[in-house]
Amino acid sequence: MTKRVVVTGLGAVTPVGNNVADTWSNLLKGKSGIRTITLFDASELGTRFGGEVKNFDPVALFGRKEVRRMDRFTQFSMEASRQAIEDAGLAEANIDKTRVGTVIGSGLGGMNTFLQQYDILKTRGPRRVSPFFIPMVLPDTAAARLAIEYGYQGPSMSITSACASGTNAVGEAFEMVARGAADAVVAGGADSLLLPLIFAGFSIMKAFSTRNDDPEHSCRPFDASRDGFVASEGAATLILEELEHAQARNATIYAEFIGYGASVDANSIAAPLADGFGASLSIKAAIKRAGIAPVQIDYINAHGTSTRLNDVAETKAIKNTLGDHAYNVAISSTKSMTGHLLGGAGALEALICVKALESGIVPPTINYKTPDPDCDLDYTPNVARQVNPQVALSNSFGFGGHNATIILKKFSE
Repeated sequence: MTKRVVVTGLGAVTPVGNNVADTWSNLLKGKSGIRTITLFDASELGTRFGGEVKNFDPVALFGRKEVRRMDRFTQFSMEASRQAIEDAGLAEANIDKTRVGTVIGSGLGGMNTFLQQYDILKTRGPRRVSPFFIPMVLPDTAAARLAIEYGYQGPSMSITSACASGTNAVGEAFEMVARGAADAVVAGGADSLLLPLIFAGFSIMKAFSTRNDDPEHSCRPFDASRDGFVASEGAATLILEELEHAQARNATIYAEFIGYGASVDANSIAAPLADGFGASLSIKAAIKRAGIAPVQIDYINAHGTSTRLNDVAETKAIKNTLGDHAYNVAISSTKSMTGHLLGGAGALEALICVKALESGIVPPTINYKTPDPDCDLDYTPNVARQVNPQVALSNSFGFGGHNATIILKKFSE
């Protein structure tokens, strides 16, 4: 028998706030977290801005010794997960820790550490490479460290599917709980890839926005003047829990997780199918898994990267699956404010769906000024809106043609 799965805890470290409250407040205000890069000298790069996490002090959080053993992406995930675990009351709860899992998605894992240690190898020799190098760079390290920190011995893994990683991670965690493999899963995504090499790679592909003179208005999802996406960093974590398990310990229930779908375009390593067919498969699968009709969807947090190809393909996918109802749905791309957290994006956007269901308010797509005739849906332009959604859907798509969709609904007994 499939079990009901609910969300009982939330945590976030993002370019617009280092906790859930600040992140959500700034999103509703339409505040951009995109600024000129300060983490490295970007002066020779074609794109010199991104969504940095600000005022994050890992030494204060973890101590100097542990910071040297954690890549920046793991630090973000550990802090977001700590917040979520505390929010859910899991740390204090009398629970069977062999039934708690940890699933954290990441696009590339510890790339900061990889590049730092490669420089050490080339300049100082192999004996000066850190003994912690290998475990620091592995994408599964965030999930493993969480399990070690809290003693959780249920299923533990990383999901890596490019920019769909975070959504696949929370989706697979949902299925673990639903089939009875775990009572609860600490699920999320994290990446920290604001690095010269990453910027050079995306720039040479012409994937990045180049509005260096106006970073805050650079990310323009669905707008006719969009010119590319904006890379950012951060993490988000959700606690997914079996309903009766949550009720037995009187946990706060934020929303119910009801659907998950995944597919692949099987077409191009970098470009989405122009007609949105692959994405449509993912959305249809999530709707079927949720056991709902398309007309029940009230809000969509779009992948909405602000690239020429993605925004049109996603719009077509939504229309292909929702039909005429697509024009009645409030849609927003919060990447317009946060930038693209890459492997962390889907988890953050799942969290945003939870907050929209809880509050009744959907955040805006900022920087929307010039309509694109190929993107003709309601993208909640520039100002948050009271919608009172009952069912929310979130899409994530990644290089390799990976597509992932999740569906949540307002909780009721």
